[in-house]
Amino acid sequence: MHATTAAMAAGAAPWTLAQEGTTKAAPQLAAPATLQIVGPWEFTSMSPASSGYMLLNLQVCETLLGADDTGRPQPALAQRWKVSADGLAWHFTLRPGARFHDGSRATAAVVVQSLQRAQKAPALLSNAPIASITAEGDGEVLIRLSRPHNALAAQLAHYSTLVLAPESYGADGKVQRIIGTGPYRITKLVPPQQVETEAFHNYERPASTPAPAVRSVAYMAVTRAETRALMVEGSQAHLAYGLDPASLRRLRRHAKVGIASVTLPRTVIVKLNAALPGLQDVRVRQALSLSIDRAGIAHALMGDEALAATQLLPPTLADWHNPALPPLRYDPEAAQRLLREAGWQRHSDGLRGPDGQPLVLSIRTFLDRPELPLIATALQEQWRLAGIAVKVVIGNSGDIPLGHRDGTLQLAMAARNYANVPDPAGTLAGDFSAKGGDWGAMGWHSDAVVQALAELMRSTPDARRAQAMRATVTQTLQSELPVIPIAWYRQHVAVNRRLQGVSLDPLERSYRLTDMHWSNA
Repeated sequence: MHATTAAMAAGAAPWTLAQEGTTKAAPQLAAPATLQIVGPWEFTSMSPASSGYMLLNLQVCETLLGADDTGRPQPALAQRWKVSADGLAWHFTLRPGARFHDGSRATAAVVVQSLQRAQKAPALLSNAPIASITAEGDGEVLIRLSRPHNALAAQLAHYSTLVLAPESYGADGKVQRIIGTGPYRITKLVPPQQVETEAFHNYERPASTPAPAVRSVAYMAVTRAETRALMVEGSQAHLAYGLDPASLRRLRRHAKVGIASVTLPRTVIVKLNAALPGLQDVRVRQALSLSIDRAGIAHALMGDEALAATQLLPPTLADWHNPALPPLRYDPEAAQRLLREAGWQRHSDGLRGPDGQPLVLSIRTFLDRPELPLIATALQEQWRLAGIAVKVVIGNSGDIPLGHRDGTLQLAMAARNYANVPDPAGTLAGDFSAKGGDWGAMGWHSDAVVQALAELMRSTPDARRAQAMRATVTQTLQSELPVIPIAWYRQHVAVNRRLQGVSLDPLERSYRLTDMHWSNA
């Protein structure tokens, strides 16, 4: 279960006040009372399965296990764990001093109740072959499996398995309040846009570790990327996530703003409904791919031609990036040949379609990541030149899984994180299961892919066997294209230069607030 370490750049050197004609030290500035963060992500639900990633990022809640930058499991609420020789019994020892924000202890019995709730579909843990979850005294949790399941460690690091206090739940079993065990506790929550937190004074930490320098945090969801950039430019925010290319270029020249960047295990993809008569033929899906100028899109809209995707999984996922695959390429002539072979004839208006009728497709996308509508518009034009008419529809991110489930989706564009579960096999198994997945295959499946992913998740095969299983997955996805890769992804965050200690998590699990501090100059 390895993603490789992602590259990270922390931006330019700390900014200090100008000193005009004097050698006196710059005046000491008081630290801001609250760290202000703006991003595109809304707090849409109290359910961890929906908004748990926000609670992890803000360090309000914890999972039983965590993950380092490479995806390897790390202690979190559990300080250590062991697995029986047959792989069926997993023992977790909890941190003895862990307390919830209401002061109650995070006992094994409470953790068990929280994990049992996380087993309910569609939460990720519902897919694990768990026979039972029980408490062994106050500080030990035992999970028994019905069969070996190597992916359990990664699944227990997923945000849908956040551990909440009993008082978080109402009589109906739904989450009414967020009471976690993290170093910050919520003081104000106004869904979907505002979350305010403060440092939790009872969070246990080693004696050598100081209390967080950032004592309070305010997160605000701001839809427009341009507005987020202006807020950090005008010191109304100290961190701004989700920058549009134009703002990014401008902010790179700003004296009081730095840019932190990290390459993510995320790929901009087009999801296709392969059950549609027009898209069932693999030659059509290949023609759509061959009609895409990825290098041009990556250069013009993402500012880096190297982000053009040559396959689904980026080089940052070294175990899963397959250098033996023939790279996806831009070849309009080959695309036209495949369309003709598939029976797509060009009509007097220049458009092509099967069965003698021009076909107009609809591609859905959303504004959470500002480059997505721009890329969708570029694809619309490139496919028009190939004779394929596509209409761009911009809505909410939730429209895509909804369209998958009700069967109305034709095409969709998203930026899919393949280390959402730290082990990519878990994410891929959900996306390309026999039934497909909300952000993966639709109307397509491969028994070979399903079986290979199942073996990787079930056990730890030897290195050669594991590599062969991964190659089966990547080769099949590259040739049959149930989703079409467009570009790999780099996260850019604008940072007020007074804020020090900023680093970006390549797995997008934490804002790492406890590492930050304020410069007094």
